[in-house]
Formats: sequence, structure tokens, C-alpha cells
Amino acid sequence: QVRLVESGGGLVQPGGSLRLSCAASVITFNWFQVSWYRQAAGKERELVATITSGGDRTTYADSVQGRFTISRDNAKNTAWLQMNSLKPEDTAVYYCNAAIVQSHINYWGQGTQVTVSS
Repeated sequence: QVRLVESGGGLVQPGGSLRLSCAASVITFNWFQVSWYRQAAGKERELVATITSGGDRTTYADSVQGRFTISRDNAKNTAWLQMNSLKPEDTAVYYCNAAIVQSHINYWGQGTQVTVSS
């Protein structure tokens, strides 16, 4: 069993920045692709960003491209989501996901609330 713990959420003004962290309780963290998802109130969960197991490739939703950056440090079993130029529509609960896609292995964190408001 893999435990993922997110942190770093909070209240920020439009245009501000936050950095979310996802700490994994597994020594084989480098086996896992990591993604950040978000779910706004009344909406479906959506994929925000993904980073490959080795950290060599990243992908982003169009809505966050150029503003958010996903990264990881496998030696620290941690991934991050740097969020800049935040907008009110970025308000959501953000979830960390770790997956080994080929093996259908999938773990979720408990989520961290991000609120962008003046």
C-alpha cells in the first residue's frame, strides 16, 4: 500500500502562487508516474498535470499550460505542483495520484484545498 500526503494548499489572491507537495510512503517511488488532478465544487475531477516516473517528460491541461509546473525528486519520494498566476477558476481540491499504468496500479492522496479569491 502506498500512502500519498498532499500539502501546501490554502487561500491566495488572484495572481498569486502556491506550491503543492505530494510525499509518498514508498521506496519505489521512481516506478510511479505522478499526476495532479483537481475537482471544483459541483464538477468532475480533471487532470491537471503529469510527470513520468523518471521525470523526463511532463504534460499539462490547456487551462494551466504556462502557469503550472510539475516536478519530482525520486530521492525524496516527493512531487510538487508549482502554481503561478492563479485565477479564481483554479479553486478546487487538488489530488496527487501515483500510478503504474501498465500494471493498473493507482493510488490517491486525500486532497488539499486551493482557494483563489480576493
